[in-house]
This record gives sequence, structure tokens and C-alpha cells, in this order.
Amino acid sequence: MMTEAHPADQADILRRAAENQARLTAELEPAYDFIVCGAGSSGSVVARRLAENAAVQVLLVEAGGSDEAESVLNPALWPTNLGTERDWGFTAEPNPHLNGRALPMSMGKGLGGGSSINVMVWARGHRSDWEHFAAESGDARWNYQNVLDIYRRIENWRGAPDPSHRGTDGPVWVQPAADPSPIAHALLDAASELGIPTFDSPNGRMMESEGGAAITDMLVRDGRRQSLFRAYVQPYLDRPNLTVMTGATVERIAFEGNRAVGVDLLHGGARTRIGARQEVVLSMGAMQTPKVLMHSGIGDEAELRRVGIPVRQHLPGVGANLQDHVSFGCTWEYAEPIAPRNSGSEATLYWKSRPELTAPDLLFCQVEFPVPSERTAARGVPEHGWTMFAGLAQPQSRGRLRLRSDDPAAALQIDANMLSDPADMTAALACIELCRELGNARAFRPLVRGEVMPGDLRGEALKDYVRDSAVTYWHQTCTAKMGRDSMSVVDGSLRVYGVEGLRIADGSVLPRVTTGNTQAPCAIIGEQAAASLRAAHQL
Repeated sequence: MMTEAHPADQADILRRAAENQARLTAELEPAYDFIVCGAGSSGSVVARRLAENAAVQVLLVEAGGSDEAESVLNPALWPTNLGTERDWGFTAEPNPHLNGRALPMSMGKGLGGGSSINVMVWARGHRSDWEHFAAESGDARWNYQNVLDIYRRIENWRGAPDPSHRGTDGPVWVQPAADPSPIAHALLDAASELGIPTFDSPNGRMMESEGGAAITDMLVRDGRRQSLFRAYVQPYLDRPNLTVMTGATVERIAFEGNRAVGVDLLHGGARTRIGARQEVVLSMGAMQTPKVLMHSGIGDEAELRRVGIPVRQHLPGVGANLQDHVSFGCTWEYAEPIAPRNSGSEATLYWKSRPELTAPDLLFCQVEFPVPSERTAARGVPEHGWTMFAGLAQPQSRGRLRLRSDDPAAALQIDANMLSDPADMTAALACIELCRELGNARAFRPLVRGEVMPGDLRGEALKDYVRDSAVTYWHQTCTAKMGRDSMSVVDGSLRVYGVEGLRIADGSVLPRVTTGNTQAPCAIIGEQAAASLRAAHQL
């Protein structure tokens, strides 16, 4: 069991860590053994695991800044980070399948990345996801049983004991939402009314089956957010072999021949190159990782030539296969105001759009306040209410990222392409039908005045509501996928095809988006990358 530091000792540790990092960043080395680009949900894991070997010098580079902010640490304040300096602030192109709407696509920028601004949900993905990844990569290390073992090893689980699924000695503090709202319990009761099973946790048997409902697992400890940066990196900030550099934007990978030997970055208004003696790891997420690859000459040959970038390695899958969970908010008005608790999202449900499916393809996160889109807000939003933030767990639509120019400062062109596949509209209609059945079930009647939207819409009117209400779950992934076909970018060890000394460890390597929130799978990606690096370099 992990031991707890006395508050006075903890303050001393934090002081020593701050002094150490100030010293290390003031005297940057010309080269490190490993450079990890991005201190988010995967990069934090990779940096920590490499730095566990005291003989290895690790540089962790982050474009954003510190996570020392009440808006980060207070679980209830997560929405206040959206659109700030802690958000990359991406915007997709206008989408004809969403009535011409251009969706904002937030992604975390700062220590912790998405794990510092997200809703703190810990969702492992379904058994079928991991079996699919193992098949795509041809690598059994990605199968469900092996990944389950990793989850058990990294978790410090605080809920009901479940030794076959949960671990209690790891760095990641995971707990069920504390003292959930009556509205969260009502969702579980409504699911039972409809014959959907309920579970003690969404991360055990529930995601080995057709789905179900449960109180959400969260990365919250003593009422404070526990990001993956804080779980993995913060305890190592006093080590002399781990340097964390903030405010540094990676523009390109430096090469000698076909080997990555460092990174070119912008820091404090100046451009500099820092060398990597062993490997460079890109962990910047599904937008920034392919962007840096393309600016480094790795990507689709025709796309690179279009913007005048010399081709180093033709990999047409870079920037392709963009996936995201798309949500359609259905809203109810409270009979009496009920204040949100924890993060304001304490119950989750996974289920099927068609009875013949053997795994869930729909994802429901209850939000304890209204969450309209910019378009559906015009329909009238109750002052006090709750939203079924429900959507497609396995969308069929695929988007694409493109460069606008050879300037690394230029914004990406993001064609998210949501709902372009007709199967997604069919699933969306089933999703909204199930939302309405749940929200109008007996379990909610003492708590709500009634349904606000969508109401009893049919045919084209309901499809129009889908297009107007669609928003992102902020689970952008899959733009540098792992696999063995011509569109794959990395192999099962996360090495970039055709070049040496370069790996990717973030959500972009997923062949398809996982069933559920993506934070926990990104921790697994970090663990897998670190294990491969340690084995390759005999660390």
C-alpha cells in the first residue's frame, strides 16, 4: 500500500522539487537520452517510467504552463478552463452534416494535458476495443488480459474490493464519485426499469459485457483533481535526471539521415534545438502529434508537396482516420434546484443501438446542469436542470487533418466530418430515443418537472435536432494509428514506420476510439510505450 506523506514533509518535497526544476531548466543540457514531447495523459507516464532509471536523463517538454490553479484542482471548475490558455482552442471546419456548424474542439495545454482540464472520468475501454487493437497491431501485448493486468498494476483503487479487476498499490488514485447526487442514483434506477444492468463500477465486469450503468470512477482525491501528471511526474520532480520544460512548443523533429536526433522548439520567443541521444517520443495528442510529423516531412506525400514540405517518409495515414465521440444533449428541468456535486458528472451508462450487438456502441454521461449546443440554446434552456450527454461510442465517420502552410505557427485545417457516415445518424436516432426513455422513466419523476429538449420530434425534425445539438466529447484520437496496413503510422511498439529513434505515445495511435472516455486508455498507451523503450534500450 502506498504510504502518505505528512503535510509538513509534503511541503518540503514540493519546495525541493520546485528548486530542482528551476535549477535544471535554467541550465538546459544540449542533449538528453530521451525527449518526451507533451506532459499529458500519456507523456507523463512515459517520462516517469524512463526517469525511474537514475542513469537515464529525460527531458519532458510541454507547450503550456503550470497546473497550479484552482480551476484545475477544483473538480467543479473544469468547464472554466475551456477557451482559456489551458486549452489549445482548436475549431473544426464548417460541417455540412451538422447544418454547417463549426465545432470548437478543446484539448488540454499545460502540465497534465487533457487530464488537467477534463471531467476526471476513468473509463478503461471495452474488452472488444483491446482485442481489436491486438488484432490490428499483430501484438498480443495490446490484448484485454494484458491491458487488464496493467490497469491492476497502476491503480490505487478506493472503491469496493474487486481483486480480479482492480489494483490498490499503483500511482493512479481512482475512486467512485463521492456521495453522488440523487439525480445520479436516479439514472441507475431508470436503467434498471429499462432492463439495463447496473454495476458497482464501470471498469470491471461491465465493460466485458453488453454494457450497463454505474456511478462514475474519477481521478479525484480528497476533493481535488488528481491528474496523470500529478500521479506520475510530480513525485519525481525532485530527481536530478528528470527536467520538465514548460512554455516550449515543438515545431519539428530534428533528423540525421532517417534517424530522429532531437527536436526544434520555440521557447521564450527563441528557437532552439535540443538533442536526443536515444529516442524522441511524441505525446502531444491527436492534433499536435500529426502536425509536428507533417512539418517534419512525415505524412502523405501529396499533402506535404502541396504546402512545400520536403518528404522524408511517405505515411498517408498521418492526419487521417480522425475520430471523436459525438454527443447529443437531451435536457430535463428540475422540479427543485439540485446543486451539482463533484465534477457535476457522476453516473455513466453504455448500451447498444441495436439488440444484436454484443458490445455497447452508445455512451451516456449524465451532467447535472444544462449543456446545450450554441444552436439548441435558442430552444430555451432551464435555469436548473440536467443533461443526458449521450452519443456514439463507436462512430463510423472519419475525419482528416491538413496543413494550411509550411509555417508551424499556422493553424491546422480540421475536417472532423462528424455524422458523414449514414450509420451514425441511425445510431444517433436510437441514442436519443434511449435518452428520452431513461429521462422520462419513473425514477426521475420526483426530481424533474419535465423534458425540455428534444421533446417528441419525428422524422426530419429529429434528424435536424441531431445536427443542431451535436457537440464533441473532446475525445479526438486515431490520427497516427497503430497497425499493419498502408494507413498505419506506428507498429505495436509505437515506433514510427520508416524512421528510427521516433515513437508516438498518445491517443493518436488508437486504431479506433475506445468505448468511453479516453484518459485511462492514454495511460495504458504511455505504459506500453515506456515498456517498449525500456526493453529496447535495456533500461
